[in-house]
Amino acid sequence: MKISSILGLNSRTGLFAYRYNSRRGKMIANSKIQTSRALKKAKIPHPQIIKIFRDPGGVVRFDWDSLPDKFALKPSRGLGGAGIIVVKKRTLDQKGWITTQKEKVVSGDLKLHAIDILEGAFSMGNEPDVALIQEYVGRAEVFKKWAFRGTPDIRVIVFNKVPVMAMLRLPTRESGGRANLHQGAVGVGVDIATGISTYAIWHGEQIVFKPGTQSKFRGIKIPSWEKVLLTAVNATLALGLGYAGVDIVIHPDKGPMVLEVNAQPGLQIQLANMDGLRRRLERVDDLSVEDPQQGVKIAEAIFAGRFANRNQIKEGVKTIEASEEIKVIDAKGRKVKVRAKIDTGAWSSSIDREFAKEAGLLGPSNILWHDKKRSAFGEEKRPIIAVTLYLAGRKITTNMSVANRSKLTYKVLIGRTDLHGFLVKPWIEKKK
Repeated sequence: MKISSILGLNSRTGLFAYRYNSRRGKMIANSKIQTSRALKKAKIPHPQIIKIFRDPGGVVRFDWDSLPDKFALKPSRGLGGAGIIVVKKRTLDQKGWITTQKEKVVSGDLKLHAIDILEGAFSMGNEPDVALIQEYVGRAEVFKKWAFRGTPDIRVIVFNKVPVMAMLRLPTRESGGRANLHQGAVGVGVDIATGISTYAIWHGEQIVFKPGTQSKFRGIKIPSWEKVLLTAVNATLALGLGYAGVDIVIHPDKGPMVLEVNAQPGLQIQLANMDGLRRRLERVDDLSVEDPQQGVKIAEAIFAGRFANRNQIKEGVKTIEASEEIKVIDAKGRKVKVRAKIDTGAWSSSIDREFAKEAGLLGPSNILWHDKKRSAFGEEKRPIIAVTLYLAGRKITTNMSVANRSKLTYKVLIGRTDLHGFLVKPWIEKKK
């Protein structure tokens, strides 16, 4: 990971958090109640609020025994997951509840905790707060092997309607079932293109196995991944934020739901992905993104990681020639054979306009954005399209600029961005 690509605290706060986020948007994000209202208005799935307490009298008068078997009691403006009690079942005598920490609580305990919340014991700046009881989410089956008791969540950094980086946060015994990294949870990087986990960090250090086991963190497939990304982007639009970290939980029955939105998300996500945020943010800063669907498509095309293809992990490095026959997937899903130039001198890949048109790849829904390119004919505006191809049997999902290559030998040029895991043999011309 290059130092120049890392996003620091000052840049996050001064450049992205303030420049792209309105004051109103940040105020909404700082309140779970206001966030819930905004999400509800936009019809975005999120845990429902069962009860709100604004004063001690409301806490005392409330019939706590009327609560369901599962729920979460939390502060509206809590910091770092502090002050949250998650209840997962009733006691056998029906006179209390069992928390995710396997502790017994009764209505009296919950009342005292709610009053502590109102007095600001867990809020930012210890200011008076509002307490709320929220729907219990639980833990999706796919995460039970990896998460200790609590509910894992997926932090997605969204900028300019594009999901630029993601991290799965897994509760541990040390974190007490909470998904907060500073309390001892594990952060696992996630490949944006596939939703498959890559690296993992624990207390800021890279690890491979779940603590105390031989279970590898790499290779976890997050369900409903595209829906997770779309939900994250829609949440930022609902709150009026241009830059945010959206925490998504996978409800066992309802699927992806927004748990929280943070206008100044933490930066450890860079360590979990072994990549810098600054470079990714800069890549999408000037793009004109029409809607969340296009934003997700852009993310899948330009942020696909080296682990996007699971077979690539197993196969390792492949040797290819400076010219290779590839198979491009056309609009109907057919594989079209074409000869491509493998050019390590070019940064990005490009495709011939007529060839792309014949393959049905120039439809409006497949155009990601337009970019200015300099060529021998001067400066021109070229469409950038999503392309899926097979090179040496390996599937690559990428973005290519569309150019007039009718007078060139090759209809497709493959640049360095699409050559991870390949060793290119040098072109050796035969002597005459």
